[in-house]
Amino acid sequence: MKGVKRYAPLAALVVIPLLVVFVSGHRLSARTRSDPVHINSTPPVTPSPTLTAWSEAAAAVAKAVRPSVVFIRVESKESSSVTSQSLPEPFRDFLRPFGDDSGSFQFFFGGPNFRRGPMIRRAAGSGFLITRDGYIVTNAHVVDGAGRVSVTLFDGRQYTARVVGQDPATDVAVIKIDGHDLPAASLGNSDSSQVGDWVLAIGNPMGETLTFTVTSGIVSAKGRPLPDLPNTSRYGIQDFIQTDAAINPGNSGGPLVDASGQVIGINSAIESQTGTYEGYGFAIPINLAHPVIDELIATGTVHRAILGITVRQVDPEDAAWAGLDSVRGVVVQGLSPDGPARHSGLELGDVIVALDGTPVRYVAQFQQAITFRQPGEPVALTVQRRGGIHETVHVTLGTLPSGNAGSTQPAAASGSSADQLYGRRLGINARPGTAAPDQTGLVVTSIDPEGPAEGKLAPQGSPQGPDVITNLNGKRVSTVDELNAALSGVQTGDVVSIETYNHALSSTRVVRLRVR
Repeated sequence: MKGVKRYAPLAALVVIPLLVVFVSGHRLSARTRSDPVHINSTPPVTPSPTLTAWSEAAAAVAKAVRPSVVFIRVESKESSSVTSQSLPEPFRDFLRPFGDDSGSFQFFFGGPNFRRGPMIRRAAGSGFLITRDGYIVTNAHVVDGAGRVSVTLFDGRQYTARVVGQDPATDVAVIKIDGHDLPAASLGNSDSSQVGDWVLAIGNPMGETLTFTVTSGIVSAKGRPLPDLPNTSRYGIQDFIQTDAAINPGNSGGPLVDASGQVIGINSAIESQTGTYEGYGFAIPINLAHPVIDELIATGTVHRAILGITVRQVDPEDAAWAGLDSVRGVVVQGLSPDGPARHSGLELGDVIVALDGTPVRYVAQFQQAITFRQPGEPVALTVQRRGGIHETVHVTLGTLPSGNAGSTQPAAASGSSADQLYGRRLGINARPGTAAPDQTGLVVTSIDPEGPAEGKLAPQGSPQGPDVITNLNGKRVSTVDELNAALSGVQTGDVVSIETYNHALSSTRVVRLRVR
């Protein structure tokens, strides 16, 4: 310490003259400089007229549409999960929050040991005004279970909103605020949009801190299904517009707009491994949402027509089986016991290729064509069967029921000495079991990962299974011997049609396999 004290004054004496010289020199330089400082402001590149026009167009669209976009806050009561204060001190650091649609947080801890009394859950999302008196469109999942809904406009005005109605099948909801002369968005025509079209997504990503954000991109694809989307309704219609415009949690319910500033989609979901934007956003086409919006405003609910069947997309094996010249159409997977199509002549495995003469290309298109008709309306289905046989089936549409129920339990296992024959040809192992309550079949117990059934049948123990085989090429099968007999006339490379009852879905399925 003595050395420090000794040299400190000396250091000060040395530094002070240097500082004086530097300052004096600086002042001298400043006094003698005669030329002013020039900062270059000339653009290095002449702006492209096309890019300039595009930039001006984007700015004009954003300026026109942003005032119609709203920030939605939702409060609801629910059973509490654990909070950091309810845990002993050493364990509080293990609570790691992650964002939901609002930028609010949930926790990784859960289970009955961590439950508390009712708590207020806060979430948030986006929406957009569609009428000047305050009707707002958003996603059903944004306001689902809402106790209190508040809305903030672009200009900062705040309102309390009421939920007019919501439709889980399309994930569309309408809420209402009391106002007048409000800035309303214009609804466009999503059917006329094309892959490659320029779009803007507007909303409130990550909650309150990034409200009314505008991002740009293109229409990357159309007609996208998202079968793994959480909380999907059994009667859900998935026909998403895919875009690379950045969409994040909190954007849900906001508009996807085209170059003319018209809404062509409702931003709804992302495909991501991280929970945030990775380049794949999805919007509900406005042409799908429009009739739902109209009916929710008029009645508060949506009345749908149904055929009483389940369908899936045609695959190459279906096309070969039915003699199609292209892979298009939908396959009848199941018939509701009391549904309109049950006694119409429609059969499991039929490939529906047209509805009232209009070609059927994929599942969502077919669903929309049916669901927005009126119950009691007759329709004509053109179906194609094995070998290219055409039939026309007439059905009178029914009304969508409020719900369905049903479950089954597998029966005890038994064995067979003939397992190797069907196992090698189909790539499965199976045992006798119960399908529907009044029906027996063969429970798929395992699948050869390199066999024909891989990715098509679900074995016991899998989240999607098990499938119970009840029919092969129109022949009932409930034992291994019956399955082998049904396969006896089938040649290697032939496509067989298999009917199953799927326990996870509580419904029938039709699967087509190319036999080895």
